[in-house]
Amino acid sequence: MSSRSDIFSNIRRSLGVTGTERPRLSAVAERLAQAPKGVPVARGQLPKDDMIGLFCAQAEAVQCTVSRVADSQQVPEEIANYLRNKNLPATLRMGEDARLSAMPWSKTTLALSQGRSDGADLNAVSHAFAGVAETGTLIMTSGADNPTSLNFLPDNHIIVVEAADITGDYESAWQSLRERFGKGLMPRTVNMITGPSRSGDIEQTILLGAHGPRALHLVVVG
Repeated sequence: MSSRSDIFSNIRRSLGVTGTERPRLSAVAERLAQAPKGVPVARGQLPKDDMIGLFCAQAEAVQCTVSRVADSQQVPEEIANYLRNKNLPATLRMGEDARLSAMPWSKTTLALSQGRSDGADLNAVSHAFAGVAETGTLIMTSGADNPTSLNFLPDNHIIVVEAADITGDYESAWQSLRERFGKGLMPRTVNMITGPSRSGDIEQTILLGAHGPRALHLVVVG
C-alpha cells in the first residue's frame, strides 16, 4: 500500500466511511461539475475604475513597478522606455502570444527573440490572462503563447495585462478561466504571481530574485 493510500484509509476509518457511499460520491461529482464560488473578499468589490486603481496600488505595495497606457499600440515604446531608464539591455524574449505579436515592435530598437527561455535571457515579456485587484496578483496560463519559463528564469519580467481583464477577486478570475478553457481543457499550469520573487529564509532578510525575477514591471493597457 502506498503512503497516499495509507493516509486516505486512515481518514476514512476515522470518519467511519468506506468512500464508496453514493451520497458522498454524488456530492463530490456535483461540486466538481458546478464549481461553486467561495466567499469573495470585500476589498475587491469595487466599480471598475476603482478596481483597476486598487490592483495597481496592491502591485506596487509588493515591489512591482506599474505603468498605464491607453492602448496596446503604446506597449512596445513603454517597455523600451522602461528598459532604457533601468539601464538594461534592449533585448526582450517573448512567446507566441498573438496580442503581443500584433504590437508595433518595429518602432523600437528592441532586439526580440521568441520561445521559451533557457535561463540566459535577462528580460522577458508575457501577457497575463487576468489580474486580481484584491492582492495585485497576475494570473498566468502556460502554453507556447506565454511559456512558463518566462515567469521564472529571466531577471526582469514585464507583464502586460488588459484593464478589462482585471477582476476584483480570485473567484472571478477562476470563473473566467473556466469560461475561456472549459471543463477538462484547463491549461497545464496556472501561475499566480504577486510581485517579484523574494525570500526571507536567511536571517529574516528579504532577498529579491530568490526563485525567479528580481524585478517585475506591469503594463496595464486601457
